[in-house]
Amino acid sequence: MNLPLNSATHILHVWGAITFVAALAVAGEVLIAAGMRSLGDLDVIRAQSGLFGAIRAVLTNGSFVVGALCMALNFFAMLYALSNADLTLAAPAIASLTYIGNAIAAKLFLREAVDHRRWLAVAFVIVGVILISR
Repeated sequence: MNLPLNSATHILHVWGAITFVAALAVAGEVLIAAGMRSLGDLDVIRAQSGLFGAIRAVLTNGSFVVGALCMALNFFAMLYALSNADLTLAAPAIASLTYIGNAIAAKLFLREAVDHRRWLAVAFVIVGVILISR
């Protein structure tokens, strides 16, 4: 799609792609973390069931599989975003939005204790995203 570089449509297109990439990354990382937490210690599983038993346990865990699929889709969505946005905007924006999304999702879905220092870091990252977007 060839949109004029500074048109409102192009800017919305770029930020939509960046947001989609970050959302896929957050979903993938949270689902993989949830899946791995539900499995427990892989060393224990490997000791009880062997290496292939541990691999089977991971690959048959629904959260892990859906998370891995999100991460694969994230890769292709990132290729699309990078084909439409400058690297100097897309890469830091995707990383920043992923960091922000991970902190929020870890608190809400994984029930992690996110302390005030991490929330302060999230606030600084938000400021950084605002600065790079201008």
